[in-house]
Amino acid sequence: MEATISAITGDLISRVVSYLIKKCLDRPATDENLERLQQLLLRIHAVVEEADGRYITNSRMLMQLKLLVASMYWGYHMLDTFRYRSLAWSFIHEESTTSSIPLKRSRTVPGILRSFAESNSLRSVVENLEDAIANLSEFVMLLGGCERMCRRPYDAYLYIDNFMFGRHVEKQRVMNFLLSPPGCHGAPMVLPVIGGCRVGKKTLVSHVCKNDHVRSHFASILFVHGDSIGRMDDVKFSTEPTLIVAEFVKDVDDDHWVKFYSTIAEGSRVIIISRIQNLARFGTVKPFVLGSLSREEYRYLFKMLAFGSADEKDYPNLASVANQIAIVLNGSLVAANAIADLLRRNLDIQFWLRILRRFKGMVDYNLSKYGDHPKNILDNECPIDITTLSSSYPTSRFLMPPRVEKDNCRERKLAHISFGDLMNNGGMVIPDDKFVVVGWESRLPPYTRFVNDVEYAVMNHGSTISSRKRRSRHLIS
Repeated sequence: MEATISAITGDLISRVVSYLIKKCLDRPATDENLERLQQLLLRIHAVVEEADGRYITNSRMLMQLKLLVASMYWGYHMLDTFRYRSLAWSFIHEESTTSSIPLKRSRTVPGILRSFAESNSLRSVVENLEDAIANLSEFVMLLGGCERMCRRPYDAYLYIDNFMFGRHVEKQRVMNFLLSPPGCHGAPMVLPVIGGCRVGKKTLVSHVCKNDHVRSHFASILFVHGDSIGRMDDVKFSTEPTLIVAEFVKDVDDDHWVKFYSTIAEGSRVIIISRIQNLARFGTVKPFVLGSLSREEYRYLFKMLAFGSADEKDYPNLASVANQIAIVLNGSLVAANAIADLLRRNLDIQFWLRILRRFKGMVDYNLSKYGDHPKNILDNECPIDITTLSSSYPTSRFLMPPRVEKDNCRERKLAHISFGDLMNNGGMVIPDDKFVVVGWESRLPPYTRFVNDVEYAVMNHGSTISSRKRRSRHLIS
């Protein structure tokens, strides 16, 4: 009896698997959807790029643009997922031969069902993009009535070099605030821009301040350190409309803010930049909350940085590895630029895989040691353990949170090495004492340089995040 049931069950499973495999491996249908997806993405990207070069003041159009951008990057994500899927599995197989924990591709019924769901997801993305394009006619018509921005080649280069990637809707909303009519009785208007650690708040505002319309709209643009406004007793701002950008790293007393605000001329605008949510209380308009890039948008950015002028279609193996590295980086913009700069110099598959393994090993080590991803640890102003980045380290080494280095700072006396030298360690002598790692440096004025201090430390397993946090705060103060 049991043998009969087993035979029937086995035959049923075999039929189900055969049916699902036939559906999943329907290559003509998949290839047709991929080709259609590429065509749709080309059309949508053209509309998004055109919208990025226009002044859009219509809030409903901005909402539609936001949805369009999200759909576009999701479409690119799905295109990569299916285009490089077989290559991704080959890398997993290669890793399983060198890893102590084998990674195997599932050929079970749940695995087949997952593939079938992916196939349906691809078809669903194509259908969603087709619906989006079908509803674009009115948007494109209204877009034609929006004033065109003056775009210079230099600005286009700034997009990538200073992290100014995407943020299509965010740029429009900040510009709309700055160029809007004066408020009640001409009182200065205040926009709080609140966001997490190193998500691009200053970059966004700085990019908007370079816009020709914005610059001509104000008599001057001033950048002030928000924590010093309580000491501005004798400061007199211009009587002409002024744009003031104030960055706060800590909260400020209400009385100090009122006194500072009272010195600002009518018709002026103030942008508050901070991580502190409580500072939104000073806004005269709804605060603007800036989040991290979506996973799909971040992956697109990283590949664009890693390949540079090279076409990723000519390097499908590298494109698949780039997708894996983007996942490991967990959305860090500083790490994306540092790693991409390293990869862009050597378009070799073994080199890219070696970088992937080293960085992933460091991430896994910190996850097991501290229970969090290194990006999150650094965002909390705590150091991370980078000992595993190089086998030549005799003792533990810890990377401090990134900071912007000034040309005249005392740390210039310390040895400086590039992030690439730290990762490669090929013939490079790593200093035995405290040194500075140059993570990323802008190639355009004012040549902003993101650096990290690296220190030796002898720490036992009883060390806690809080003890490291106190030491980190002392070092960066």
